[in-house]
Amino acid sequence: MTQLRIRLATVDDLQVLLDLTAEDAMRAFVEPTTPTDNQRAALTELITDPAHDLLVGEIDGRIVTTAHLSWLRVLMYDGGLMCQIESVRTATGMRGQGIGNQLMTHIEAEARRRGAARLQLTSNKKRLRAHEFYQRLGFTPSHTGMKKILV
Repeated sequence: MTQLRIRLATVDDLQVLLDLTAEDAMRAFVEPTTPTDNQRAALTELITDPAHDLLVGEIDGRIVTTAHLSWLRVLMYDGGLMCQIESVRTATGMRGQGIGNQLMTHIEAEARRRGAARLQLTSNKKRLRAHEFYQRLGFTPSHTGMKKILV
């Protein structure tokens, strides 16, 4: 298995993050493929906000995967912390090599280190292979998610 180096994203990673997003055929909104001022501002906000971690995973200096973590303090779990996992992406040509497993193992370890009570994520209903992957990692399909697109 190829070793993945996981780090926090920087503003210099924006184009690669957009490229990984563009590979996703199930997006509800078609993102611009060249960085916009709004995307730069959003990335800057995310990487400076302690309630968010935007992770990238590299192999031989090339970003091949990403995930966005939001750390949510809640009243449940005795005022516990939850880790919401969003925008998990792995480069098309790199799937099936254990990269997602390494990324998710890293995320779970960080959540445990921070004392989080729960990991949670949403996944498009059409992503059957992704659902099988998450279930192998111990996630259970316990809720029905709903979205209302506003843009």
